Amino acid sequence: MSEERNNLYPVFLKVKNLEILIVGGGFVAEEKLHFLLKSSPEANVTMVSPFYREKTEILAKKSNIHIISDGYNEKYIDGKHIVIATTDNPNVNIQVYKDCRAQSKLVNVADNPPYCDFYMGGIVTKGNVKLAISTNGKSPTTAKRLRQFFEEVIPENIDDLVKNLNEYRKTIKGDFEQKVETLNEFTKSLVAKKK
Repeated sequence: MSEERNNLYPVFLKVKNLEILIVGGGFVAEEKLHFLLKSSPEANVTMVSPFYREKTEILAKKSNIHIISDGYNEKYIDGKHIVIATTDNPNVNIQVYKDCRAQSKLVNVADNPPYCDFYMGGIVTKGNVKLAISTNGKSPTTAKRLRQFFEEVIPENIDDLVKNLNEYRKTIKGDFEQKVETLNEFTKSLVAKKK
């Protein structure tokens, strides 16, 4: 039996430059909004749903999220780059997927991997360092546990290292290849195994 592997290509999006639509207003929509804003507080998000949880409305108001009180209609994906479908109606979610595919928009239908262009994995942020975790859509619980583990083991002052190395990088002379070689040599001790 051949071993299955994760063929996803990780990417870090500047979502403040993109338009995001969340279809739905229930618990899953609230969870997606919460984690999106936790990672990217300046994200441009619109939500459409006939109803919203009270906590979702509070979070949306606090974060300047545009809320539309209506059922899903294809017109709501116009001008959007990324769409996340979270309704409890599979037919609506699949229609969102089909509409997005027809317009070449990235779409994620929550908890339905065949209808996802991307997954929203676990994320660890320590200053400028961000680590994203994917289980290929197979186990969000594993991604959550790994996120918790890395939050514990990555030191809070890792950002100092990043800033110091950035300053050091600016002082290195030579072409790109020489700079990479110098930085690789300089940082080798960070991962060297102690004997």
